[in-house]
Amino acid sequence: MHTGNQIYGLRAVFEAVGSNKPIHRVYLQKGLKGDLFKKVETLVRKKGLVSSYVPIEKLNKLTKNNHQGVVALVSPIVFKNFEEVVEHVLKTKDLPFFLLLDRLSDVRNFGAIIRTAECCGVDAIVVPKTGSAPINDDTVKTSAGAAFKIPITKVDHLKDAIFYLQSSGVEIIAATEKTENSIYDVSFNTPCAIIMGSEGRGISPSLLKLADHSAKLPMLGDIGSLNVSVACGVFLYEVVRQRMV
Repeated sequence: MHTGNQIYGLRAVFEAVGSNKPIHRVYLQKGLKGDLFKKVETLVRKKGLVSSYVPIEKLNKLTKNNHQGVVALVSPIVFKNFEEVVEHVLKTKDLPFFLLLDRLSDVRNFGAIIRTAECCGVDAIVVPKTGSAPINDDTVKTSAGAAFKIPITKVDHLKDAIFYLQSSGVEIIAATEKTENSIYDVSFNTPCAIIMGSEGRGISPSLLKLADHSAKLPMLGDIGSLNVSVACGVFLYEVVRQRMV
């Protein structure tokens, strides 16, 4: 059965996964057996979907309906193919502009970033398949509908996306406090991709090492950091400012 952004029940989830619905995550009951349950497990793995084995109490919290040991969370948008999007942008834009989000966890921050990215002309947003906030109704609402207008892609690992972009001539700029370089000393007048880190943890050290440049925002007050969606907005509009000069 299907209610809101959930699909529950073995047969319903099996059919949804098989028909390539935009599923964010599948929750499977620990220790459950049976032929149809095994078929769901196998298909979820075959499709490369993110899944978790959880106790029945978790499933009961997700839905009060008869879930039969499986609940799938459905994304309200269809995620685009990363390589197809990148190749299209490279062919059609003189100065491609990408945004990579590393382990962003808050759906409203995600929505606000999507909205700003669309306003700033970002060509595509890239997020990892695991460890990233889902796109749900709150995300779409906070984005003011921009989630339907800008291509959003999922990749297995952001490292792979970085390597692919770099090999295509796109420079990677990391937004991080762990640098002496100011955002105002970095040129964005080249094909570029900005990486924003998660709330609290920032960008993964392994990704920071791969960046071509790093930059930070000047902080003149006593508080040492900005909300990630606000910081992202400042970075994106610096790109806009430089490219309009």
